[in-house]
Amino acid sequence: MKLLSIEEQRALIAEEIAAYEKMRDDLEAKHLNEWVVIYKGEFIGTYLDFQEAAAEAIERFGRGPYLIRQVGVEEVMRPSFSRVNARR
Repeated sequence: MKLLSIEEQRALIAEEIAAYEKMRDDLEAKHLNEWVVIYKGEFIGTYLDFQEAAAEAIERFGRGPYLIRQVGVEEVMRPSFSRVNARR
């Protein structure tokens, strides 16, 4: 699988955020405080906690990128890394 550049990842996440924003009112009316996964602009499902949402996203979509967000809660930015370079 090809690793995406940081710029490509940012562009894809921006698309996922835009898709979420279009769905926001409906999601807040039906799924307040639940966690959602958005992948390729599509609503995938709701989950009771972040760990459940992340496990489902990783199982179905691998490294992503995808958006996991808690509905109705102010956005919290969490860094996501496709590559980790560790030197000892």
